[in-house]
Amino acid sequence: MTATDTPGSATRRIGSLVRDARRHRGLTQHQLAELLGTSQSAVARIEQGGQNLTLELLGRLSGALESALISVGSAGPTHLRVEGGHRLQGSVAVKSSKNAAVALLCAALLNRGRTTLRNVARIVEVERLLDVLGSIGVSATWDEAGRDLTLVVPDRLDLAGIDADAARRTRSIIMFLGPLLHRSPTFALPYAGGCDLGTRTVEPHMIALRPFGLDVEARAGEYHATVRPNDPSARTIVLTERGDTVTENALLAAARAEGTTTIRNASSNYMVQDLCLYLRLLGVEIDGLGTTTLVVRGKPVLDAEVDYTISEDPVEAMSLLTAGIVTGSELTVCRAPIEFLEIELAVLAEMGLRYRLSEEYLADNGHTRLTDITISPSELRAPIDKIHPMPFPGLNIDNLPFFAVIAAHAGGSTLIHDWVYDNRAIHLSDLTRLGADVRLMDPHRVLVTGPTHWSSAEIVCPPALRPAVCILLAMLAAKGTSVLRNVDIIARGYEHLYERLVEMGAHIQVFRD
Repeated sequence: MTATDTPGSATRRIGSLVRDARRHRGLTQHQLAELLGTSQSAVARIEQGGQNLTLELLGRLSGALESALISVGSAGPTHLRVEGGHRLQGSVAVKSSKNAAVALLCAALLNRGRTTLRNVARIVEVERLLDVLGSIGVSATWDEAGRDLTLVVPDRLDLAGIDADAARRTRSIIMFLGPLLHRSPTFALPYAGGCDLGTRTVEPHMIALRPFGLDVEARAGEYHATVRPNDPSARTIVLTERGDTVTENALLAAARAEGTTTIRNASSNYMVQDLCLYLRLLGVEIDGLGTTTLVVRGKPVLDAEVDYTISEDPVEAMSLLTAGIVTGSELTVCRAPIEFLEIELAVLAEMGLRYRLSEEYLADNGHTRLTDITISPSELRAPIDKIHPMPFPGLNIDNLPFFAVIAAHAGGSTLIHDWVYDNRAIHLSDLTRLGADVRLMDPHRVLVTGPTHWSSAEIVCPPALRPAVCILLAMLAAKGTSVLRNVDIIARGYEHLYERLVEMGAHIQVFRD
């Protein structure tokens, strides 16, 4: 933690560090309080980011926990030293969905009552959104275990006080449009950012939200929104893009809109289903869950005490499966949301992967189907056809990059076609630094020829989340010592990924310059 952070975000992040360091030492909150000469409630407030912190208190915390919690100035970027060529073993449980978490954080703005979200991913993207929500007056409190989050939204939001820096570093901020159009006739939001995936237009969001009376003009680094009166009777929206966040924005707008809203060409992906389940708990009637046509009967006032557990992340599941595949490991990935991995597993089976599935069981949200997937070392071959993503139930766009690493591990040539993003395929060419034969055909297609005799290298992390993780996973297979620099982007979408890989047998060290 550095002294250059803003006060609100700094106390929350230091609180997270204190909690993790306390657990690492095996201390309860009461035991830490005794070491500090304070109360357990004070320790709880520190860990929740609700306690003012002096340098003297920080020094006492660092001493009690035997961990440096703050430094003056920048501590520099984080790097990884990876000793590859080691097989993984054992089992690993999939954590909750990052994309569902950010959608539900935005959806909480609809509720006048208290929202409790359970099993929330502690990742940078979530922390950024919490910084934004806190800056406009939303109360967010973690439980003692740091897994469940309670949100209370005030009657009036302080939109003028929005944390513009945090807002500009996430694309998720665009999902504020749907909830906010019901709260203010005019408002402004900073431009959305996120990882570098080329130009992505926001026009599909505008098409989805205009029927609710929202007009948006982009100027001076902000979206300036105006809400005009609109017909409260039935409305039909045809999405020109079956995007996940576009569908979520339409759902968020429809939830408090009078009348019936029909959304056609809607995404039915995992995060959209999580959002629908949460909105149903708020009292919104939604038909068509899991299909491309959603019929929403909104309520102008949503006031409910909601308790919802977020489902598991299929993209993290695919990441962990890839780690086992490229290292030739016998590995079990537990709590995998099978409905959102069936096409990926079908492609892997065609390539020769040997795996078995446990009996299915339900996630804690009572809806999502889970299974435990055990993979065995397999001799893979290139598929006959190209590998390309499609909207759900097709192969997930976020899972596509992992197939580049898997294709490099397989025998033969595989064409990977990333038609959605302009430049992500370019980032996959970094695999050549580790010995892979990856030929960039154009900004959307790469031809991968294997099997690869992986070799170690030093690489600067690409500025896109999934390709960055692909480089790390390839390094696990490369004999020798590799260095992956500037890996902070991985923390944007993964929780404790390095530590969990180490628990399975990977040799990874985290260091700074």
